[in-house]
Amino acid sequence: MLARDNYSYKKYQKELAKKKKKEEKKQSKLDKKNMQAKAHLVLSDAECAVSAQTARQALDEGAI
Repeated sequence: MLARDNYSYKKYQKELAKKKKKEEKKQSKLDKKNMQAKAHLVLSDAECAVSAQTARQALDEGAI
């Protein structure tokens, strides 16, 4: 007799691969979103620092 393929095992492996790929894609999207949020936070912090520096210079000059 010839050996038979175990189709249920192949199907199970295929499903596991799909789940893994889906999870990696989800994680990638979360990482990308977090990086954008962090970049926005750094940018807004830089803007605050610039405006604070401008305000200090204006106080030093007596403009305000």
